[in-house]
Amino acid sequence: MTNKHQSEVHRLEENLQLLKLTCIKEQYRPAADKAARQNWDHLGYLARLVQAEADARHDRSIQRRIRMARFPGIKTMENFDWTWPTKINRPAIQNLFRLGFMKDKANIIILGGVGLGKSHIATALGYSACLEKHSVLFATTIDVINTLSAAQAAHKLKIELKKYVSPELLILDELGYLPIDKQGADLLFQVISQRYEQKSTILTTNRAFKKWPEVFNNDSTLTSAMLDRLLHHAETILIEGKSYRMKDQVQEQ
Repeated sequence: MTNKHQSEVHRLEENLQLLKLTCIKEQYRPAADKAARQNWDHLGYLARLVQAEADARHDRSIQRRIRMARFPGIKTMENFDWTWPTKINRPAIQNLFRLGFMKDKANIIILGGVGLGKSHIATALGYSACLEKHSVLFATTIDVINTLSAAQAAHKLKIELKKYVSPELLILDELGYLPIDKQGADLLFQVISQRYEQKSTILTTNRAFKKWPEVFNNDSTLTSAMLDRLLHHAETILIEGKSYRMKDQVQEQ
């Protein structure tokens, strides 16, 4: 390799680094060798390099969205046990994975007892949304309230609220497992209210709607307002049965 050639290669790699074309930088040499063997023309060689860069950026974008979603773990429906619940509308759930509800800015309420796969389904839907380049955030309801309460005390509520209002899909997990005081209910209502008809929310709960006032400190007015916004454009998925975590004990009886 001549000095001139070395200089050109060095300048090329510097420019690729500057432009953050990392995939092209890694692949242009082996791609050039392959092009020579298979008689690619210049446009064919360039097209393959650009496609590789585009594919790599797409993959990085998806992985970034998955990290930002803060899922407790990656879930899909491939390993979901449809036979365990005594009542579950499989076609309705599978239809949700077309993500039409997000286009409609609608909500999904997944209602059922403990250990029936509500969080699994919600997480799988969120993961599918990430694969389709949607912004997603997963959080337990109590964590949202605790975070917003701390932000309110620090006079940073507006900043923290934006984190829960901005994602195209917000997953609020485990509503009803712990009681919520008036301040917490007011803060959660702000999230729901600001997302109303703007973004989609998936909420999992173990409480029937008629029992929600018990969750929200017996504040029937706020509960009614919350349900009004959540259910106006929403699909409710009801799951019945015994906890999957107790499956072995139940089958041994």
